[in-house]
Amino acid sequence: MQKQVAIQGIIGSYHEIAARNFFCKEEIDLIGCDTFRDVISVVQSQPEIFGVMAIENTIAGSLLQNHELIRKSGLTVIGEYKLRISHCLAALPETTISEIKTIGSHPIALMQCEDFLSTLHSVQIVEKEDTATSARQITKQHLKHHAAICSREAAKIYGLAILAEAIETDKQNFTRFLVLAQSDLSGLANEEKSKASIVFALPHTIGSLSQVLAVLSFYSMNLSKIQSFPMVGAAWEYLFYVDLTFFDYLRYTKALDAILPLTKNLHILGEYREFPTT
Repeated sequence: MQKQVAIQGIIGSYHEIAARNFFCKEEIDLIGCDTFRDVISVVQSQPEIFGVMAIENTIAGSLLQNHELIRKSGLTVIGEYKLRISHCLAALPETTISEIKTIGSHPIALMQCEDFLSTLHSVQIVEKEDTATSARQITKQHLKHHAAICSREAAKIYGLAILAEAIETDKQNFTRFLVLAQSDLSGLANEEKSKASIVFALPHTIGSLSQVLAVLSFYSMNLSKIQSFPMVGAAWEYLFYVDLTFFDYLRYTKALDAILPLTKNLHILGEYREFPTT
């Protein structure tokens, strides 16, 4: 039976690649969504549907709105996938780079290829909603003198010629995706889990954050990420999104018990297996 997986974007997008790689041992039925909010709604609608959502990029940083969407959704993070992002420049067959007058892509993809784009003169740069959508539009509308920055897979799917490859400025360009479900459907035993995503608020007092960090350090919790987000309606107060990695699940639970009195509204977004760093 195919797994249904909701993603932001269409076939050929980096979200699709991440989803297929994460569920590589299973057949999946993709549900393309226009926005991340739509992804959340689709996963909330049926218990058997999973979601895959980008959460941070090594160049562009965190997608803060996605942290909040996940927190408010009540969904559970059951896994993660880190995808190496390599962009190409694609256009209609038999087009040369010198003939390109317009290049379109998602604004983050454009930003990641700034050095390459700076070598092209008299070319209009246009922001689009998605990398793969930019490629598909060129094919569907037979747009001459147009190019898209997209994945190699998207160029192949939509019949475009690749004019240049690996055009991203930083070759260590990775995006981290979270896998979401209505409940913990990871199938992992507690001892197989090695990472957790949590969120909490803190009292507006001196040293409140340092106290929490000291306790986590005492219990040998590794903070792979900490991200603050302003609390709406509470000026100068923040939510803290924290990713913890650990080798001992019992010690991890003791760490959470220890910081509970120091925090406000502590919530576990998910416990899962850390994606291996290569």
